[in-house]
Amino acid sequence: MAQQPQTRRPVFAGRVFDVGIEEHLLPNGRRAEFEVVHHVGGAAVLPRLDDGRLLLIRQFRPAVGAMVYEIPAGRIDPGEAPRDCARRELEEETGYRAGRIESLGGMLSAVGYCDEYVALFFADSLQKTRQALEPDEIVELAPMTLDAALDKLLAGEIADSKTQIALLRLALREQGGGR
Repeated sequence: MAQQPQTRRPVFAGRVFDVGIEEHLLPNGRRAEFEVVHHVGGAAVLPRLDDGRLLLIRQFRPAVGAMVYEIPAGRIDPGEAPRDCARRELEEETGYRAGRIESLGGMLSAVGYCDEYVALFFADSLQKTRQALEPDEIVELAPMTLDAALDKLLAGEIADSKTQIALLRLALREQGGGR
C-alpha cells in the first residue's frame, strides 16, 4: 500500500486530476515536500481485428498539439472496474465491442510526480457497433499489423507510453516470452 503523506496542501482540483504539496517521511527518516498529481486511474485496451491487425487510433492531444498514435483509453469512472472501463473506451473510441478481453498488466504513467495507474488489456473477437466520441475528441482509426506498430514504435512514431508498453507486452507474449 502507498505511504500516505504526513501533510497535504491542495493547489488545484480539476475534473481529471488534482495537485497538492505533500510532506512525506522518507525511508531514511528525513521529511521532504513534493508536488504530487493525484489521478483516479485509467484503463487502456489493445484491440485485434478478426483479420489479425491491431486497431490503434490517432487522437488529437492538445498538450502536445498533435495527432498521436494510441490505444483506446480513458479515466475510470467512480465505482467502475478497470476491465469495464477498457470495454467502454474501446466501444466509444473505435465503434467496436470486445468479445474477449484479458489483462496485459498495468503501469504507473509518471511515477516521479503522479500516482496514475493505467490497467492494460488486450481484446479480440470484436463486434462492430458505433463510435460515441465526446465533443472534444478527434479520433481516427489506424489499423495495422503488430510488426508495423513495432516499426512505428522503434522509429519514434508511437511515443505514447501506455501504447508502447501494451505493444511490447503483446509482442513478448506472442513470441512465447510473456509471463
